[in-house]
Amino acid sequence: MKKIISVLLLGIAIFTFAFSSPALADGATVFSANCASCHAGGKNLVNAAKSLKKADLEKYDMYSAEAIIAQVTNGKGAMPAFKGRLKPAEIDDVAAYVFEQAGKDWK
Repeated sequence: MKKIISVLLLGIAIFTFAFSSPALADGATVFSANCASCHAGGKNLVNAAKSLKKADLEKYDMYSAEAIIAQVTNGKGAMPAFKGRLKPAEIDDVAAYVFEQAGKDWK
């Protein structure tokens, strides 16, 4: 009986890892749920000059995962802090997603 349960649990674990979403997919989900209301398509509805486009991120020295993580975590200006609202892994995932999308000009 123990052997059957062990095999079943191992099968569930393998299935879970084999079909889990990669970090960028998680970042896209977190972005859609928490950021897209102000930043849909990489725009900034509050301050159009500070979009999430690569050129704007570079202009404001924000084109790095570390800078994006700090911004999402601590907020700044009109942007609220997400520390406490999002888990650190979610913040990392959304930063990776934003960085990746900015590199592709949000296309």
